[in-house]
Amino acid sequence: MADLSKITCIEDLRKIAKFKVPKMFYDYADCGSYTESTYQANESDLQKIKFRQKVAVNIENRSTKTTMLGESVSMPVALAPTGIAGMQRADGEILAAKAAEHFGVPFTLSTMSCCSIEDVASHTSRPFWFQLYMMKDRDFMADLIKRAREARCSALMVTLDLQVLGQRHLDIKNGLSTPPKPTLKNLLNLALKPEWCWHMLQTKRRSFGNIVGHVKDADDMKILAMWTAEQFDATLNWNDLAWIKEQWGGKIILKGIMDASDAEMAVKCGADAIVVSNHGGRQLDGAPSTIHALPDIVEAVNRLNSSMEVWMDGGIRGGQDVLRAYALGAKGTLIGRSFLYGLGAYGQEGVYKALDIIQKELDVSMAFCGHTDINNVTKDILVTPKA
Repeated sequence: MADLSKITCIEDLRKIAKFKVPKMFYDYADCGSYTESTYQANESDLQKIKFRQKVAVNIENRSTKTTMLGESVSMPVALAPTGIAGMQRADGEILAAKAAEHFGVPFTLSTMSCCSIEDVASHTSRPFWFQLYMMKDRDFMADLIKRAREARCSALMVTLDLQVLGQRHLDIKNGLSTPPKPTLKNLLNLALKPEWCWHMLQTKRRSFGNIVGHVKDADDMKILAMWTAEQFDATLNWNDLAWIKEQWGGKIILKGIMDASDAEMAVKCGADAIVVSNHGGRQLDGAPSTIHALPDIVEAVNRLNSSMEVWMDGGIRGGQDVLRAYALGAKGTLIGRSFLYGLGAYGQEGVYKALDIIQKELDVSMAFCGHTDINNVTKDILVTPKA
């Protein structure tokens, strides 16, 4: 067991992950598209929002517990779907799911995970969520949805903002592949990452676990990567969601909403929740930050008197960011990089530590704002800028 007592913030975990994880996989998690302006704005815009401090308020018996889609959660945070998390640490998706279960928050498995749906289900007892990309191969999609249902997944998260891949310069420069190609540059870098290599040697999960059994010659990474890139469906539109709902038959979350009119369409399509998300600044560079987009979307959903929940991801690096988003109307948040840093740094313990850091910061900051129950927090805790 590692001594994590001196790890006090997500930034500590990021620095350790950068030291431990091979460059191409660290860069994959920690980069945005083009100039990375949206990636950076997700964080910086959150930091600009200031709190209204209250004093002489009884702040005993505090609670960050709430619900997301009717599921009890220890705080309004879920682990976002992240591709190839198993390359941050061997069996990464399993480790992250176990940490989330122990902490009492939801875990979302990506279609592009290293560990399969069945892998995660066999190592956890709490139902998790499954994230789905719209692909051209509808038979494969139907099979994925069936597998998620059989694995007792409690919600399906459909990502809407990846019809084409945004260009991330570092991935191209690094020659991103899973596993890394045995080039001199990669071998030299791996030689400096002994812990990562040792863990990776203990597993066979080094590819896209949900896809391997479907694609012929899937053990050839070049063939698998080409198939995957060709499968993203540029024709995706709102009408396709009816087919997904019919196949699934359960709760639907739509991820990638950045515009109020799209939120209204999500309501009309019968979504149970939406995630205000710009894919962590990895798709459309130059788009606004998610915290900037959030208030208008919340207002649009409220105007329709909809019970659809509005969540947000992007730039959340601590409990204060969760509190800011909640105060502006997000009834849940998703973290991606924050838990990946923990995963790369210390595996399951690191993910749990990331969640612990976020919850403690959320709890203390909420108290300083005069609240003892996260469910009672409103935008009144925020300082309104003077005109």
